[in-house]
Amino acid sequence: MTPIRPHSIAPILATMALAIASAQAKPLAVCTEASPDGFDVVQYNSLTTTNASADVLFNRLVDYDAGTGKVVPSLAEKWEASADGLAYTFTLRKNVAFQSTDYFKPGRALNADDVLFTFNRMLDSNHPWYKSAPNGYPHAQSFQLPKIVKSVKKVDDYTVRFELNSPEATFVPLLTMGFASIYSAEYAGQLTPAKAADLNSKPIGTGPFILKSYQKDAVIRYDVNPGYFGNKPKVDRLIYAITPDATVRVQKVKAGECQIALSPKPQDVTAVRNDKSVKVIDTHAFSTAFVAFNTQHKPFDNVKVRQALNTALDKKTYLKRVFDGTATAADGPYPPNTWSYVNLPDYGYDPVKAKQLLAEAGFPNGFATTIWIRPAGSTLNPNPRAGGELLQADLAKIGVKAELKVIEWGELIKRAKAGEHDILFMGWSGDNGDPDNFLTPQFACASVESGLNFARFCDAALDKAISTGKKTTDQAARSKQYEIAQKIIHDQALWIPLAHPIAAVLTTPNVSGYKVNPFSRQDFTGVTVN
Repeated sequence: MTPIRPHSIAPILATMALAIASAQAKPLAVCTEASPDGFDVVQYNSLTTTNASADVLFNRLVDYDAGTGKVVPSLAEKWEASADGLAYTFTLRKNVAFQSTDYFKPGRALNADDVLFTFNRMLDSNHPWYKSAPNGYPHAQSFQLPKIVKSVKKVDDYTVRFELNSPEATFVPLLTMGFASIYSAEYAGQLTPAKAADLNSKPIGTGPFILKSYQKDAVIRYDVNPGYFGNKPKVDRLIYAITPDATVRVQKVKAGECQIALSPKPQDVTAVRNDKSVKVIDTHAFSTAFVAFNTQHKPFDNVKVRQALNTALDKKTYLKRVFDGTATAADGPYPPNTWSYVNLPDYGYDPVKAKQLLAEAGFPNGFATTIWIRPAGSTLNPNPRAGGELLQADLAKIGVKAELKVIEWGELIKRAKAGEHDILFMGWSGDNGDPDNFLTPQFACASVESGLNFARFCDAALDKAISTGKKTTDQAARSKQYEIAQKIIHDQALWIPLAHPIAAVLTTPNVSGYKVNPFSRQDFTGVTVN
């Protein structure tokens, strides 16, 4: 019998500890409300896609810590800005591995080439991959990054410098968003642009989980990334059970089929607060639910028509019926606790005044139109059918005949970005606490082209206020510009602002470590299933 030497005991104990930990870890099943567009988060902007890709498969140079309200290191261990605000230099972590799968085996660690590929792909129209995205790059285009960023340069293998054409106060916070997730240049080189669709169906990132399989409208399966550079997930697998019906999501949590249910209906949240088989975790969301008018479609190009419809909706009844006490009324584009917020008067509910405004606009007998809604509920629209029917009924009172159209979520987003809608129920969640996170994507002229501006409204004065506000780091100066922007948005009645919801998530009692993010993002690395 060979004796065990003291120096060989430590590896044996470490191996045993890993085996025990693996045996103790359990899978985490999350009931989600819709299928993602895929996993190439650079092309797609829906939160469903972000949560299925950016938040589990990828990492960014920097992240936003919702608890401290600060940008923190991620793939970049540090960064610095030049004195004139025209250059940002990022130092990358070393020995960060890309995921290894049956379709890709990385031959090197993350380096500056990956950062250059990631950003030049969406910023440089001459880049060989630029035209590979059939949907374009909506976030990059909306935030006008091709105009902001002069160049992305490799200083050395682990240092990257972004040179800007002008100072941009929002630049680093923008890099915390899902679209700034870092891709593998080596993997892209293996694919070539002709096979670009594989980036959407067979993603490779540096994140905590690896995509195992995806069945649309059914299930997404992820394995834990054994080479993850950050805190390793405490579960052994992650499963997204795509469950459009909110009531069914609750039932699955009660039955233990899912440990976490996203986007529950407010009524369900209220019903289970005293149910010992379910835990409710919630927080105030940095989000706004709204109805957008397509100002490129008649008669919504007429401001009095938009004001009339703002005045026609009984918002108090809407909030009661749809949110049932889990949201506060919205009167503008972003929540009141956002710096630069202006408390502008709500249009109020006044059908008589609404009819008068329609008559002044040249529509004394009303007109016909359509209202688009999604089929399944979400945090920003817990009951699309009820909300749509309430608006439909209120518009009928002033002579507007609105046909309700229920459109599958992925199709609705695609067609709305193309500007096919008349009236659209929609919502927007900011990725950080900066007000520009709402203003640029929803109201800038560049966002009409990218499709994120659902009002499809381009106004020189509004665009100037938004763009000027981003050129300085002086918060007081930025606030003045954003106050101007909010007044224009209000006076032009581009939206019917509906609600700022409370984001709630339901879990089984044996789940610990899950935190609801006010920006509606998902982090499962700290979650334990006991």
